[in-house]
Amino acid sequence: MRRHPLLWKLALLQVCFCLLLTWFIWIWGLSAERQTYFLDPADRIYLARYAQQAQDIWRTEGELGIERFRAELSAKEDTWVAIIGPHLQSLGSTPLSAEEASHLTFMRKLDWPMSRRLQDELPYVSIEFAQYPQQGRLVLQLPERLLPGGLTPWTHLISHGLLPTLLAALLGLLIYRHLVVPLNRLRNRADALRADDLDSDGPGMPLLDRRDELGELAHAFEHMAERLRQSLGQQRMLLRTLSHELRTPLARLRIAHDSGLAPEQLRQRLDREIDDMQRLLEDTLDLAWMDTERPQLPSEPVLLLSVWEALREDACFESGWDPVRLPCSLGLDCCVQAHLDSLAQALENLLRNAIRHSPVDGQVSLSGRREGDCWHLCLRDHGPGVDEQDLERIFLPYQRLANHSSEGFGLGLAIARRAIELQQGRLWASNGQPGLCLHLLLPAAEGEKCLES
Repeated sequence: MRRHPLLWKLALLQVCFCLLLTWFIWIWGLSAERQTYFLDPADRIYLARYAQQAQDIWRTEGELGIERFRAELSAKEDTWVAIIGPHLQSLGSTPLSAEEASHLTFMRKLDWPMSRRLQDELPYVSIEFAQYPQQGRLVLQLPERLLPGGLTPWTHLISHGLLPTLLAALLGLLIYRHLVVPLNRLRNRADALRADDLDSDGPGMPLLDRRDELGELAHAFEHMAERLRQSLGQQRMLLRTLSHELRTPLARLRIAHDSGLAPEQLRQRLDREIDDMQRLLEDTLDLAWMDTERPQLPSEPVLLLSVWEALREDACFESGWDPVRLPCSLGLDCCVQAHLDSLAQALENLLRNAIRHSPVDGQVSLSGRREGDCWHLCLRDHGPGVDEQDLERIFLPYQRLANHSSEGFGLGLAIARRAIELQQGRLWASNGQPGLCLHLLLPAAEGEKCLES
């Protein structure tokens, strides 16, 4: 099941944006309400002082004093004022009328938000006596000059228009930097590939560190570029090598034709040169086929001992070696999951190469051990080995070392490595004591029954 990290990144970004927008508007709304709908702290103290005065007068002067204070305060603030008791009765000498009593239905405290009622009427504020809140309270209609201004159209524009727009622009910028900019880099990389610019790393390389779909796409681009580089390099090398390798046998054929050799000698020379050219073309086509097509070869359980015995018989017939000089220490338990023909071809190329570079009385042995889910095989010869810096170069096509026999075309090891890699294996070389050791790592077969060659 494929994960979708980019989807979750974008979802997390949108969730964070929504939470930030909600939080910001909430904080802004509370601040705007406190600043625009609540009484200023100084105004609260100012009105609370009137309630303190009413309490003191009620305690000292009674109903007459309260009535006088109510009339003076009403005239001073130009508003309706009442001082009432715990049962909503007037503490002054004049009782409340029915209309005045109706004002006591929707009273507000000092710390409540203030705004006009539906009839555009100023709010009524209830202020309890400070020391004796159960004895009475001051009620007055809030003076016009103390009414908070409330939210203005400009405030609504900022809180509900400008702020969400800025946050949405920030979200768009983040998405652009996280999504559109990388896509533009990949587009530039694709344009570079279309223009045959395969050698430069290109602008898409920084995306290789990302662990999401864009990073996978960048890896796919670079893998495609690498494949194109390899294909073009192999084509150039193929043309260069074939043009060189075919000139030599053709030149020898021309010389043999013009030399006046006897018919039998001329026929032998023709057969040898044609065989060499045919082997060169077959090996080159095999290598090109494996490099370009990368076929999915069907695998099956293969018993290595049976394959080795068949190859040893053919090698002894071709080279004249005694079978004793080609020992194998593998048992019947060495069973790998591989394509039989490709594995046999790879082992045959490795064996022929080892015999070619071994001394007259040398040996070529095959051994191996189980390593987890794989078999680690080692094909060892008694030859001179190779320099450490050439251990990897010997697997390149058409590579023939200067201090080794020039027989062959330098394709055997390259074909063997490609064949092993097509079977999910590995092939590498190391210098042993003595000779060269070719290491093969192949997946072990799961079942117990192996196909005997």
